[in-house]
Amino acid sequence: MNTSESSSSSKSPTRYERYRPIVEHLLECETLHPEDVKRKFHQEQPAFVTRIVNELKNQGWLIREPQTGTYQWNSGKGQFSVSRWLDDKLYGAQIKSSPEEERPRERLLAHGVEQLRTSELIAILVRSGRPGESAVMAGEKVAKAFAQTLDKLPHAGRAELKSISPAVVKTAYCQIMAGIELGRRVCEAGGGQVSFKIGGSDDAIAFCRRHFARLAADTTHEEFHIVTLDTKNKVIQSHQITVGTLDASLVHPREVFRAAIKDSASSILLVHNHPSGDPTPSREDIQVTDRLTESGKLLGVDVLDHIVLGRDRAISIRAN
Repeated sequence: MNTSESSSSSKSPTRYERYRPIVEHLLECETLHPEDVKRKFHQEQPAFVTRIVNELKNQGWLIREPQTGTYQWNSGKGQFSVSRWLDDKLYGAQIKSSPEEERPRERLLAHGVEQLRTSELIAILVRSGRPGESAVMAGEKVAKAFAQTLDKLPHAGRAELKSISPAVVKTAYCQIMAGIELGRRVCEAGGGQVSFKIGGSDDAIAFCRRHFARLAADTTHEEFHIVTLDTKNKVIQSHQITVGTLDASLVHPREVFRAAIKDSASSILLVHNHPSGDPTPSREDIQVTDRLTESGKLLGVDVLDHIVLGRDRAISIRAN
């Protein structure tokens, strides 16, 4: 047994050692019949052997001959590794086998919930995975499926989420929906959002890093948003304006100030992210800021600042 195999078996020796001899025996057989395997491993429950055979068949490793009921290995699928198959089945990418500082719950406690990616929040709600599919993997799959339509997640059915990840069983589905509904009620009780006053660039950066944490952590493309503010510089609402590479010709003042006028805003913040992770403003970022600032003067809506979000920090164009 190599090092990786011994380290894997030490995690859960009883389960690993129970599966391994059966799977190794199956691999040695050119043609196998489940009943023969059950007789050889008579100390095991017959259903346990059947479950292993069916799983290998469903994954495409085994091919069943309907007339005889025997199975053969599918040579077209490539070389089968017993240890790799057992590791994937029994451990996958389980949270408990990850470094503590990378686990969603530990990251939440250490850094605050606002620093977690959408996938990590979902993983916490899923709570526990299934063989070969950890809660972290489930969170990543669901977050990816709803990356551009997160507002549709509350309306997703149980079967839809289960089709995305087998770890979203009934309990996990209920936890996700309960978490979403609780968030909605908290938001509703606070009049839609917690009142936040922007007193300067530091406040603007703090608000944007919290409110737009998803942009810094999750996206692979640029998004341009505005935050509308009242006469006391309190946040009214945020609006997505464009998705894609930021360019002065694409960010039209009409779209920006339409949202501001709709909210009866006295001023606005401009916000966008750099998927590269480096928030250093580009020449285009400066051009967009200048153009919208001049347009805002004509309409009586001040552009207080333009915040550029990177992965670990944000920059105020006004302050720099």
